Amino acid sequence: MAKITAGVATSHVPAIGAAVDLGKTGEDYWKPLFKGYEFSKKWIAEEKPDVVVLVYNDHATAFDMNIIPTFALGCGEEFGIADEGWGRRPVPNVMGHPDLAWHIAHSVIDDEFDITIVNKMEVDHGLSVPMTLMFGQPDAWPCKVIPLAVNVITFPPPSGKRCFALGQAIRRAVDSYEEDLNVQIWGTGGMSHQLQGPRAGLINSEFDQDFLDRFLNDPVELAKTPHIDYLEQAGAEGVELVMWHVMRGALNEKVTELHRHYHVPASNTAVGHVIYKNS
Repeated sequence: MAKITAGVATSHVPAIGAAVDLGKTGEDYWKPLFKGYEFSKKWIAEEKPDVVVLVYNDHATAFDMNIIPTFALGCGEEFGIADEGWGRRPVPNVMGHPDLAWHIAHSVIDDEFDITIVNKMEVDHGLSVPMTLMFGQPDAWPCKVIPLAVNVITFPPPSGKRCFALGQAIRRAVDSYEEDLNVQIWGTGGMSHQLQGPRAGLINSEFDQDFLDRFLNDPVELAKTPHIDYLEQAGAEGVELVMWHVMRGALNEKVTELHRHYHVPASNTAVGHVIYKNS
């Protein structure tokens, strides 16, 4: 049977991808950030997941104001890399796992999540940057990926509580899949940051650290955090943290934290990263 063995959460700042692509990871500005992922690369090379369900948000590349799905599941065989206005990132296309993706779709829809099924789309830095942080720069990604795009760009985004419940539904779906697969689930985005307006550049490390502690030890209550709290305390883009709740909901209530990394700033953004293993 398939099994979700671990969860990963990480920010997906586009400048991180640019730093890798342009060979700047050894510069003084970037070195502390990438040092925090050295453990992660070694760990995942040993874990060798067959499939990653990767929760991210599209940044107006696959979707725009004409189509705004709250949850969109990529069920295709392959997903290209989007050109976000400065050229396509020099990373491999993402290979999907249609059989498991369609199984998840059937299962979560039966579980009363009206998810959007997408068979063809390009993925942007929200997905490619986490892949780079965890796997480096391979010629081909070493696992299959099922993209799960969550709307946190246009209000109303889903609540953290709803995201947590979706994670639980994904866990039930994977557990009922008959093929023997090592599956991981990743939540991406955040942490505190705001990209526009008078509060542009906002970083709230106290909020971020409290979130990381509660994410580990009190995830059910943390998932009830209202959107206004993210907006006021973590900035307009801090609401991306609801995507982490999908990952947390798919794991056991008690997990083992294998790794934690927090760094500021990275292009005026707070970067957070954790790895959890089911206890």
